[in-house]
Amino acid sequence: MVSSVPQEAVGRVLIAERNPLVIAALRGLFSENARFFIVDTARTSAELCEKLALVEADCVLLSWQLEDADAPDVLADIGRLGFDPKIVLFADTNNPAVVNETIRLGVNGLCYHFEDPEILFATLTAVIKGRICIPYTALSKISNPPFQQLTARETELLGMLANGWSNTQIASRTGISENTVKYHLKNLYDKLEVRNRAMAVAIYAKERRRNPA
Repeated sequence: MVSSVPQEAVGRVLIAERNPLVIAALRGLFSENARFFIVDTARTSAELCEKLALVEADCVLLSWQLEDADAPDVLADIGRLGFDPKIVLFADTNNPAVVNETIRLGVNGLCYHFEDPEILFATLTAVIKGRICIPYTALSKISNPPFQQLTARETELLGMLANGWSNTQIASRTGISENTVKYHLKNLYDKLEVRNRAMAVAIYAKERRRNPA
């Protein structure tokens, strides 16, 4: 059962983390800071989606890897269900590939396990107030927006992926072979720097929410 939120708390945080030791450590940190309150925790993507429907949270502190999915797939699950929470990614590595992928997915904030706790709280504060809070070293690696790199055909196929179409359905609709569909999708994934269609659809959904047609 979720405890009541202290009146002095200004940020209600839902933590999504698979490691119970990390959750325990975060509970200890948050107990010492009256500005924030943990409304609930989740260890899987499915559980997180359930909690988003049940509790009021100003921000989700999302670990890169949950028990059943990595962050990109978690974001895809959240988007498919129509949720659009403010997200702070809580990463255990500053690997540029991971950082760039999460930024391209539209994450609101990013903080590392190994940073000072005050950086975590400052990041949460900024994101809850509607700002983007990403380490400068990560932003400096961002190149041209990935959607500007897509061809008209790749953009068309991305929309079809978002509608849940299979490769066979895409081939039938566009009049191209399934092998050609696979070729276009490979190029699309490379340009968006994702590994599969779920990640591509998550980026597409986030972009459409930011820039509706």
